[in-house]
Amino acid sequence: MLYLGVTVTRTFEGRRWTLPAQVYAAPLELYAGLSLAPADLIHELERLHYRRVTQLEHPGTYRLNGEHIDVALRPARFADETRDAQLLSIYAGAGAIVSLKDAAGRDLPVIRLEPLLIGSIFPSHGEDRVVVTPREVPPLLPAALKAVEDRRFDSHRGVDPLAILRALWVDVRARQIEQGGSTLTQQLVRSYFLSNRQTLGRKVREAIMAVALDAHFTKEDLMNAYINEIFLGQDGERAIHGFGLASQFYFGKPLAELDLSEIALLVAVVRGPSFYDPRRHADRALARRNLVLAELAEQHIVSGADAAAAARRPLGVTARPAGAYYPAYLDFVRRTLRRDYREQDLTEAGLSVYTSLEPRAQEAAERSLDRELVRLDRLKKHAGEQLEGAVVVTTPQSGDVIAIVGGRDVGYDGFDRALDARRAMGSLVKPFIYLTALESGRYNAATIVQDEPVDLKLAGGKHWRPENFSHDVNGPVPVVRALAESLNLATVGVGLDLGLPKVAETLGRFGLASSPEQVPAMLLGAVNVTPLEAAQLYNGLANGGFRNPLRAVRAVIGAEGKALKAFPLQVTQVATPEAVYQLDRLLVEVMDRGTGRPARAILPAQLEVGGKSGTSSEYRDSWFAGFSGSDLTVVWVGYDDNAPTGFTGSAGALPVWAHIMADLGGNSWNAPMPEGLVDMEIEYASGLRVLPGCSDDRVTLALPAAAQIPGKPGCGFPESGAPVTTFVDRTERWLHELTH
Repeated sequence: MLYLGVTVTRTFEGRRWTLPAQVYAAPLELYAGLSLAPADLIHELERLHYRRVTQLEHPGTYRLNGEHIDVALRPARFADETRDAQLLSIYAGAGAIVSLKDAAGRDLPVIRLEPLLIGSIFPSHGEDRVVVTPREVPPLLPAALKAVEDRRFDSHRGVDPLAILRALWVDVRARQIEQGGSTLTQQLVRSYFLSNRQTLGRKVREAIMAVALDAHFTKEDLMNAYINEIFLGQDGERAIHGFGLASQFYFGKPLAELDLSEIALLVAVVRGPSFYDPRRHADRALARRNLVLAELAEQHIVSGADAAAAARRPLGVTARPAGAYYPAYLDFVRRTLRRDYREQDLTEAGLSVYTSLEPRAQEAAERSLDRELVRLDRLKKHAGEQLEGAVVVTTPQSGDVIAIVGGRDVGYDGFDRALDARRAMGSLVKPFIYLTALESGRYNAATIVQDEPVDLKLAGGKHWRPENFSHDVNGPVPVVRALAESLNLATVGVGLDLGLPKVAETLGRFGLASSPEQVPAMLLGAVNVTPLEAAQLYNGLANGGFRNPLRAVRAVIGAEGKALKAFPLQVTQVATPEAVYQLDRLLVEVMDRGTGRPARAILPAQLEVGGKSGTSSEYRDSWFAGFSGSDLTVVWVGYDDNAPTGFTGSAGALPVWAHIMADLGGNSWNAPMPEGLVDMEIEYASGLRVLPGCSDDRVTLALPAAAQIPGKPGCGFPESGAPVTTFVDRTERWLHELTH
């Protein structure tokens, strides 16, 4: 007894709960002019589990007040500051926020909603918790725990003989175990120090240790420890400990905001977290909750009317556990942090991790992938197996990854296709071949290349004879058409002219982690990449030739509120802005004239985007990568067993991509033209320079100002061509339009 008493006292005095790192999404910034309809704003509030009320009662509520939405904001901690609870009035127009005002009616330029908790990084034994202080605990909770679990908590000495006798009598009469006699202190000892094995020795040790705890610590300290320690549910490998996390897990909001019915449900779950799991056994949980409410009314903890009203309410648990929404994104976060932090720090030190994830973008990516995979499955059956997919969405200018989907089962914390599925990139490689060509100075968008048969003799006497998708041979074509229509033969010719090492070097500059095998098939995408690596490559194209290592983590804050590590931008120029701008203009033509054209039926008419489809050999992988002025999205669709899908990049991945980009509602790509380039109109089919009215098939491209582009016969150009300048272009166009 002496040994157990000393052990439990010393251990409890020095107790240090393992505090897993809490991971947060990027907060939504509200400002006048933000494109956010009232319904979307309400959706964002309810994502954070704000409750609609008629009168603002406490933080975490909102009300509709005519054309305004009044919000009682919760106190919040961000990566760079903390904010107290405050009142906010939002005037939301039909499609955008018109104004923001504080409680005094003053205009606010910008304000952030609190960041959404998206998960934890917990230790291998699985315990996850959010520790709360006594002032963060609603007074009803300890009162309810004592009323239901331990009526004599304030007077007994750790063990309650009367409760044991009462439970024994109930169990004997029922001929089964219906009631336990353990006090809250004994339950705390069992959870903190002992196993749940039902043995006499364990029960004796439990009683001795409970008496020792009660003798050395106050009831308030023991109650607070119980509230933070008790097991209240299981989420896969994650064990939910304490009411602070249970409140988030079941209701998605802080413990202080729970109402009577919600507190009663958590108290009900204490008796058997698995048996009374409200998501799996709603009827049992409802009956147990109402029994708790009746007990609270009988002991005059709450009024009978309040208990009856609470009993009429539904359970109110969230559809999915808070913190388990985005396992693929959390996987990327963990991998990032483990490069800089010890595993023990991530799982025990109570860190707060602030990420770039944008829940609106994540939701759009999940919704679009799921909808399109269901549609594609109906079109192409494959031995009962479902198509899989992955999505990565980034902000090119910062390198922030704002959404990751690792598979069609978005809640599954398993194989992450976005990070780990290495698949042949197919025609996604072609822009890097043409960028290498543009950088060489020997090619531009109007350069004529030969789309003709290729027959290469390989080692062992084998021959490599690639073909176009259509099996046709097109002869001489301009670069713009070769890329827009993804002509294999023309691309192979350009790549062989440049040399495989040059193309491999370009891919390395843009972020390909390992050098590809330099074989001719590399020019048609025999390069294995993950969707995240593909996003890294294309991020440099969307960012004007500047590479930002893709990142998920913006900041890490210690348990004391001190910033531990920032993750600043790391920008490296990997290509000249002139070459990348010319290529990006070609990728815009891919969307207007080439393999990306079907997206135009889905995208907003005014949204300017660039992109490229990719299809690996035998249709095993369907890819699309493309960007607007604000977002870059990469989509992969395929089977896990690498079986042919029957879909090209345009038929499989492109519709997913287009729906995501349409939902994101970003800005058009409209990069400024670098000096030394000019706009020039050429004929799409021939690559010859034309003027308005001279051809029905003309396209405006960016070319070097000194480029000598032959004019189309009959258009009034010298047959040998002439140097092109912006002034000449404008003058000739004006004169032509004036005379016609």
